[in-house]
Amino acid sequence: MISANDLSPSELAALLAFHAEAGVEWLLEDAPVDRLAEFEALKAKRAGARAAPQSRQPEASEAQRGRGQPATPGSALGTLPSSPASVPPTVAIPDEQAISEARFAAESARSLAELRTAMESFTGCNLKNSARNLVFADGDPASGIMVIGPMPYAEDDRDAQPFSGKHGDMLERMLSGIGLSRTGVLLSNVVPWRPPGNRVPSGREADICRPFIERQIALAEPRHLLLLGNFTARFFFGTNETIHQTRGQWRELSAGGHLVPALATLHPQDLITAPVNKRFAWLDLLSFKARIMG
Repeated sequence: MISANDLSPSELAALLAFHAEAGVEWLLEDAPVDRLAEFEALKAKRAGARAAPQSRQPEASEAQRGRGQPATPGSALGTLPSSPASVPPTVAIPDEQAISEARFAAESARSLAELRTAMESFTGCNLKNSARNLVFADGDPASGIMVIGPMPYAEDDRDAQPFSGKHGDMLERMLSGIGLSRTGVLLSNVVPWRPPGNRVPSGREADICRPFIERQIALAEPRHLLLLGNFTARFFFGTNETIHQTRGQWRELSAGGHLVPALATLHPQDLITAPVNKRFAWLDLLSFKARIMG
């Protein structure tokens, strides 16, 4: 094991960033804990409990039957009385019901502010239970340009703002190359809550969140959409094609009762992990600029 004392500041920063991207964000103990010794002690305790004299079981059963309570075969009665004050488990909302509730909440909103309030009160998506914050749309709704990513990442979740940190820096460079800025467009995500460990949202999670992003588009009424990344393109285009198959192609999307031209391109993360992708994104951005200026 490598000690933190053996790492340079830059190496330590890179290691912390790696753990943060993997979803490790909190230090749970102030001092080291020997989990192996803890596990062995727990095994020994359980073995001692199983080795208790079996002759006590009938006695416990007779005593319990004397109190008018039936015995349960094969159990050590009387050793672990149930507590009436125990908290019942949380009941999960069925997916279909959650989708219906999301649709009702979204359609009831008459402004982006009302939609945000409705989403803050919504409890039908399990992602909300693990995320720190709701990451709602940010920027200028009147710009006529909406940029949509797949989901919040760790820094977005921390700041409660779409495209924060390194992704935001890369997106700012992408937009500035065609004369735009993050404050001059409306930024959002398909899913407004960060999935644990930055995993890809499941199909059911996307279905539950669909009414919210579609309502955002309907309320903002953008004239052009820029879709970032593989998940986002598949979500809106309804295909299984990869982003390299769909990027650079203009397609019409129906939102709010009218058609909106949409262009898919690579996500800032794609450019960070594989800089060779920058040339493809640049071609797409030039196409986007020609369309919005035309």
